[in-house]
Amino acid sequence: MGKFRRQDQQIQQGELWVPTAKLTRGPKDHFYARLQKVLEGMDFTGQIHRICEPYYKAGGRRTGRPPIDPAVFFKMMMVGFLEGLPSDRGIAARFSDSLTLRRFLGYSLTEETPDHSSFTVFRQRLPQEAFTAAHEVVLDGLRAHGLLKGRHLGIDSSDMEANASLSGLVRRNTAESYRDYVRELARAAGVDPDDPAAVARFDRRREGRKTSNAEWHNPSDPDAKVGRTKHGACDMLHKPEHIVDLDSGAIIAAEVRPGDAGDSEDLSSRVIEAAELVEDLHGQPSQEGRSHVKSVTTDKGFHDPAELAIIQHELGVRTIIGDAHALRRNLDRLAPEARAAVVKAARAVASRSGKALLKKRGEKIERSFAHVLDSGAQRRTTLRGLDNINKRYLCAIIGFNLGLILRKLTGVGTPRQAAAAKAAALAVIRWLQECLDGYFRPAASPHRSWQENPVPARPHTWHFPIFTPAGGNAAFSTGS
Repeated sequence: MGKFRRQDQQIQQGELWVPTAKLTRGPKDHFYARLQKVLEGMDFTGQIHRICEPYYKAGGRRTGRPPIDPAVFFKMMMVGFLEGLPSDRGIAARFSDSLTLRRFLGYSLTEETPDHSSFTVFRQRLPQEAFTAAHEVVLDGLRAHGLLKGRHLGIDSSDMEANASLSGLVRRNTAESYRDYVRELARAAGVDPDDPAAVARFDRRREGRKTSNAEWHNPSDPDAKVGRTKHGACDMLHKPEHIVDLDSGAIIAAEVRPGDAGDSEDLSSRVIEAAELVEDLHGQPSQEGRSHVKSVTTDKGFHDPAELAIIQHELGVRTIIGDAHALRRNLDRLAPEARAAVVKAARAVASRSGKALLKKRGEKIERSFAHVLDSGAQRRTTLRGLDNINKRYLCAIIGFNLGLILRKLTGVGTPRQAAAAKAAALAVIRWLQECLDGYFRPAASPHRSWQENPVPARPHTWHFPIFTPAGGNAAFSTGS
């Protein structure tokens, strides 16, 4: 026993001295290798350096640690989206433990990767313009791969849970907490104010329960607003908005707005900025009354006659807004330009192309929110302040758009899809191997004696699944 134990120890000791180049590589390693090639093709690192150079001290630092490469920061943020990591601490821990991600950053096994506090410093020192410029670098890469047409735009918004709670609300004028306010109401109604469960039940069921953002705010995050989620729950919210290319699904512009902001508020300015960005990327100077963009599609929440008139006049595009009751309203109260804009929008909705664009908008935009907010772990933010949240959110948008390029080139847009694709391919290969082994298995032994009764070989039976329309499955077999 001692001999074999020493041999095992020698084998294990030898395995410690393995070059890093010979270590096994998983499907995520291949995914990030392809992502690195895509980034090199658009000179991502060089362009990030040029964008961030004005914000670094001239001549470098003579004291303290050397600065972190800004391209490393953006890479780590986009990986946080691709891996579905919601917090800065989770992203930093993931990079410190992963050999694959170290290779992606260009870090060796002995180098220390940036920690979560470095991300905070980056967001504080780099302005919003730097993050927007990095986003435009990836948009130019989309254009180079034919994934940014920009002829038909779709707009929609969703909800994001803020890093603040309703229990932390205080009155703006008196600084009275919401908890004390409800307890006093419960005491007046004969409910025990010292019973938290009874007070919570009373607060849910009381009549006239309404919390105004003009009256209440949360000191921990003043930018968070009280609102209702898509599921009807009341919570502290922010409102992310996407402007999407309906031909490819690429996110052209994204912004996290206050949770109580109206959808149609300043709609024309956001659409005009997105149209100008598309024209700059395509190298087409804008002309008055003409734009590269041909249509703008959204739902009834964005319906505003004055904003529609501005979009139609400034850009000369079709506005397709799914409001079935647009023409039933009193149009006589509107200005002539606004009235004409409403009529044009209603006619566009009724057309065949308008209905097709409305359907495509629902598919493309809802998919973008599902990927960014749910799969990308952005549904609940861990940051506070709209400035910080917008910077982090743009990094997630960068990761989403890069995934579109990878999906076109390789068929896989995320590391999880790469792992699932490899597992599915191995399962198919294993199934085919089992089928072939069973088919070519010998029927009987050739050395059987003549006295033995020969046993006929049973034919091999193939089993094929049949998927029924009702969702069940059946199977039939055939002999070979």
